[in-house]
Amino acid sequence: MSQAATPQLTFRAVVLAIVLAMVLAAANAYLGLFAGLTIATAIPAAVVSMGILRLLGGGTILENNIVQTGASAGSSIAAGVIFTIPALVIMGYWPDFKYWWVLGIAGLGGLLGVLFSVPLRRSMIVEDPLPFPEGKAAAEVLKAGDNPGPGLKILALSGAIGALVKLGAASGLKMIPDAWAQAAYLGSGRVIGYIGTNLSPALLGVGYIVGLNVGIVVLSGAVLSWHIAIPLYHAFFLGSDPALAQSIATAPAADAAFAIWGAKIRYLGVGTMLVGGVWTLFSLRNSLVSGIKSGFAAARKSTGKVEIAETERDLPMKWMLIALVAFVVPLWALYHAIVGLWGVSLTMTVIMIVAGFLFVSVSGYLAGLIGSSNNPVSGITISTILFASAVLVLLLGRDSPIGAVAAIMIGAVVCCAAAVGGDNLQDLKAGYLVGATPWKQQLMLAIGAFSCALIMAPVLNLLAHAYGIGAATPEHPQSLAAPQATLMASVAKGLFGGQLPWNMIAVGGVIGAVIIAIDEWLKSRGARFRVPVLAAAIGIYLPLELMVPIFLGGLIAHLVERYHKVKADDEEARDRVHRPGVLFSAGLITGEALMGIAIAIPIVVSANADVLALPESFHFNQWIGLLVLAVVGWLLYRTGRKGEVAAKPPAGG
Repeated sequence: MSQAATPQLTFRAVVLAIVLAMVLAAANAYLGLFAGLTIATAIPAAVVSMGILRLLGGGTILENNIVQTGASAGSSIAAGVIFTIPALVIMGYWPDFKYWWVLGIAGLGGLLGVLFSVPLRRSMIVEDPLPFPEGKAAAEVLKAGDNPGPGLKILALSGAIGALVKLGAASGLKMIPDAWAQAAYLGSGRVIGYIGTNLSPALLGVGYIVGLNVGIVVLSGAVLSWHIAIPLYHAFFLGSDPALAQSIATAPAADAAFAIWGAKIRYLGVGTMLVGGVWTLFSLRNSLVSGIKSGFAAARKSTGKVEIAETERDLPMKWMLIALVAFVVPLWALYHAIVGLWGVSLTMTVIMIVAGFLFVSVSGYLAGLIGSSNNPVSGITISTILFASAVLVLLLGRDSPIGAVAAIMIGAVVCCAAAVGGDNLQDLKAGYLVGATPWKQQLMLAIGAFSCALIMAPVLNLLAHAYGIGAATPEHPQSLAAPQATLMASVAKGLFGGQLPWNMIAVGGVIGAVIIAIDEWLKSRGARFRVPVLAAAIGIYLPLELMVPIFLGGLIAHLVERYHKVKADDEEARDRVHRPGVLFSAGLITGEALMGIAIAIPIVVSANADVLALPESFHFNQWIGLLVLAVVGWLLYRTGRKGEVAAKPPAGG
């Protein structure tokens, strides 16, 4: 039986994909609101699929590919939603998350992402192929699926570890704190010194997956904020803001540092993201034009009399155009319900379509270069919101009460489309390598994306009621930061009658330009180490304590490579070596995130944030928490060392 004739889109594969997609979407929603990052879920989904289908009598490689394709929508839909939609609650427009609105934005945005990515497949995967690292890794896992048992054991063990640590942390039993930190006033009180790390195993896993390069860059951005910008501002510029100076006059050093960061310094990251988003579009201009042309050329070819192989069949262009109209009309109605003006709602729809197609192309290209986990969808969305806001200011006026909301609504749809589009191309790369049928994968991802959209509003409401979303409050002192959504809200409100520290944003723009110049210099020298500007911007924008475990996870991945003597330019060997560590990391992330959601249920039901807390005699200090994180890191390293040895002996040797 040929690969193309092998069963693919079977009933059991579709059902399993939907279930996994929903579970992984909930887990990624928690992770994204907590740390501002989501991870690709194709590899753990593939391992789970192989194990379950084996219990059901065995599954084909193409069935397992369909499952990982649909399940991977869990990360992309979660990213598209949590990066934008919480901004509507943070801005006070919604008191909670409206089910049908969230479903419309996420579901239709995700479906548009699938449609927009179809004409890009030939350019980015077939004719001028990009690496698509996670797609290649998923294909290798599928090919090696004869023995999924060890992978399932790794996932189960690390998932239990992540869940238990989360249960014992500050939002659960309160046995250990969420972070270790030390802060002090130095130099006669003029300078603030602050060091710290979050104690989350999930962040350690994120760092292992993204690698040391990205870990160094995000930590460097955090060091720039917390060890350079905050001390300088406190020492020399605090007098320019009397209200801020008065509010921290008697505050402990850590509280003062966070106050300065929240009011001023994090906007350096905003400026860096803005410049980075514009640069990304400019640098991809030739690739975008090429991809669009080749995609439509392939579509014309497929409608002719030339026979197309099963492994080259995309969704038919005719049906894509019909579906595009069917999806855009309800989005136009949604926009009209917000602004109540025909011309403005039509303009919003046009912006959404144009930006959606353009940014799906950008997202796909970046996913092909650096992977879906590192894909800077938030930078893409900021660019959309800025452009949409500029147009809406002209149409509605700067004092419009719904201008910022309208801009967020456009950005939310584009963000969902961009996240799903990049993810779709990553899955299509895996399918291309194992001989799958493209249109079946595209259909499965559409089903998975819409299935995830069905549960996003309940999950967000559960997390919001249990932990809080956005700025910390007396009721929710450990609120989920939702960094990207907070940023989107700040930018949109700042352009519609609000106040933004534009001087800080301008300085951040200069920093972004310098980082781009450094990265281009490294590129010209053929350096393996690069400085992606949007990764640096995330480091500048987020708290230092979130970046430290990400760096440590990347360092562990590097030590694993050193142990196996992986050559610097051997990407295939690196994928093989890291497979156990990636699965362990995925388990840490999924276990912690799902436990976070489980903990939220009794908190919401009892309306008591401390409902699970043990007596104080069972509470340990932050040094014990640091020890727990160290043990998890050691286990991650030991698991990583179990990867296949990269250096294979020569034939006959």
